[in-house]
Amino acid sequence: MIHYQLRCSEAHEFDGWFKDSAAFERQAVRRLVECPTCGDTQVERALMAPAVSTREAPRPPAETPPSTPAPAAAPMAAAGKMPAHVLAMLQRMRAEVEKHCDYVGPSFAEEARKIHRGESDKRGIYGESTPDEAESLAEEGIEISQIPWVPRADG
Repeated sequence: MIHYQLRCSEAHEFDGWFKDSAAFERQAVRRLVECPTCGDTQVERALMAPAVSTREAPRPPAETPPSTPAPAAAPMAAAGKMPAHVLAMLQRMRAEVEKHCDYVGPSFAEEARKIHRGESDKRGIYGESTPDEAESLAEEGIEISQIPWVPRADG
């Protein structure tokens, strides 16, 4: 993964994570990267300060975050506390996923494997999986993404 500081044509700055620089370029050319402030899709990389390592060993954080992922309901519970523009962006993402992908429910892992092996038509799917199923898919080289599933914008 690569982290970029981005800037839209209205000079709003924000950051984004991409698989690699080519992934950013492909998405930017297709106008898939959107400014969370104004919705502008004319986005470019901004100047960033390089990460510089020092000889000093890093200090451990004061509190170690839990290693287990949050329960599935956590993103919805946290949705009320996130900034409005982030919530709006996640609601648009949900609408696009629901519009363009097939819901496969709890059989997500099974269907993802069928698609990966060519046993089922290649298409976008979404549904539920357990953390163990998601880990197993990753070990098999099947790329999946987990997104916060916030309440719909219309209701």
